[in-house]
Amino acid sequence: MGASGVGAPGVPPPPRAVAAVARVALFCPDLLFGSKVEGALRAAGHEVVRDGHGDVAVVDLTQGEVPPPPAGMPTLGFYSHVDQEIRQAAEAAGYDLVVPRSRMNREGVRLVEGLL
Repeated sequence: MGASGVGAPGVPPPPRAVAAVARVALFCPDLLFGSKVEGALRAAGHEVVRDGHGDVAVVDLTQGEVPPPPAGMPTLGFYSHVDQEIRQAAEAAGYDLVVPRSRMNREGVRLVEGLL
């Protein structure tokens, strides 16, 4: 690197820091969306378990009720963007992060890694 801190031309930047591999407990009865979330997390190197215990939990809140967040792990809940009552109930119940399903679809891995 030169004195300005910029790498030499043609030299790729160093790899960005990768979050630690985590065990993600996925609570999602929607098999299609759950498979999409699971695939993205596995592609990022994380282990995914269904209805178990992990380093972080991901909970589908689109079923019309807010279950208590799983004990002993940070919890990410996702809800239908039109159902603000569910979002408010999840936040009141103690979920660490509650996002619309569309955001979970776009940023799920980054959101999970942000809770590690």
